Amino acid sequence: MGDPVKSSQVYSDQDADELILLNIGGMKEDLQLFNQTISKIASCCFVPLSVGGGIRSLQDADTLFSAGADKVVVNTAAYHESNIITEISQKYGSQAIIISIDYRWSNGEPKLFSHGGSKEENITLKKHLENSAEKGAGEIMLQSMERDGLMEGYDLELLRSVAPRVAAPMIMAGGAGNFSHLLEAFKNGADAVACGSLFNFGDNNPIRAKAYLKNNGIQIKKF
Repeated sequence: MGDPVKSSQVYSDQDADELILLNIGGMKEDLQLFNQTISKIASCCFVPLSVGGGIRSLQDADTLFSAGADKVVVNTAAYHESNIITEISQKYGSQAIIISIDYRWSNGEPKLFSHGGSKEENITLKKHLENSAEKGAGEIMLQSMERDGLMEGYDLELLRSVAPRVAAPMIMAGGAGNFSHLLEAFKNGADAVACGSLFNFGDNNPIRAKAYLKNNGIQIKKF
């Protein structure tokens, strides 16, 4: 979709509340180059940066915070190295760590996946949410693998079932195609919504999205 630094600057100028940047390859050897990119973005953007992909240790998180991240996003390590959640939370505060959960439906149940969506994890969503909360996660991001990029709306069924049981702020991701999809997510319990294709493939921007939500009674974040 183009240069991440220039794109980030555009979204920052268009009043995005937060930018989430994920190294989707998650390879250890990519971290140095990724850190350099984050440093460039942090130097020209003035909104909080949430950064993830390949974080396996507190040291990896330290490096990203040093590069300019305000929060880190952890997915794979939250399953098998979950003490990293506590370590990051204790050092930087629980507000500085987001647990990202990739899932798809199978036989009427949400199945969780790690390693960039390539490995199914043998744990229920309910248990993983409980474990993440106990370890100190500050936010949860639910990412529908099946809806990602389709622009047909968020997974409201899962959102309605999970939102009442999750104390931490919850970000819905995967499926936004128009502003009404954002409104539906908020009305069904989301605390925040993540958008990619909505802005990349249409004549939309965060300013217009936030104006639509505000006009429909959704309280908009203020810095």
